[in-house]
Amino acid sequence: MRLPILDPKELSDEQKPLYADMQAGIKDHFKGFVNMRDDGALLGPWNPWIREPRFGKPVWELVKAIASNPLLPAPVREVAILVTGSHFRSGYELYAHVLVAEQRGLSDEKLATIVAGQRPVDLTKQEAVAYDMASALVSGGVLPELTYRAAVKEFGEHGAAELSYLVGVYCMVSVTLNTFDVPVPDSAS
Repeated sequence: MRLPILDPKELSDEQKPLYADMQAGIKDHFKGFVNMRDDGALLGPWNPWIREPRFGKPVWELVKAIASNPLLPAPVREVAILVTGSHFRSGYELYAHVLVAEQRGLSDEKLATIVAGQRPVDLTKQEAVAYDMASALVSGGVLPELTYRAAVKEFGEHGAAELSYLVGVYCMVSVTLNTFDVPVPDSAS
């Protein structure tokens, strides 16, 4: 880990309102995994973001936007997030979203296959579209036309756009976690 965990008592005036907003957002939208210490210190990507409010605040606003009132079904979102985390080999992201995906009904077999970087054979139609789109996007280049059409057919234009932004946001999350070598929390081991 490259950044010590920031103690909430040591926050600057610029960090305090961002911390309060992050803490509230985490409690509302990011449940089921360790993301905060008992003393309120933020873990995961939130610790690096709060250290640099100039960048962390706009990134957090985007994360909140993608987490609030999603059009996409929860299992579809988790498939796309896990494909992204697997591509980047982002330990904390995979740790957190495997737990969330289990709560949202994805089987251990599906999750293990996705985390291994492979496409499960038993994906639902919507999960398969999410897997294919996320996989194509993280591989680079223009999204294939047939993949885009399949996403629009399954989720509508707004849902397909949301899926694209979801993958993009979790690329940012993965890069943040990997840059600062953010570990899986000890209590999760």
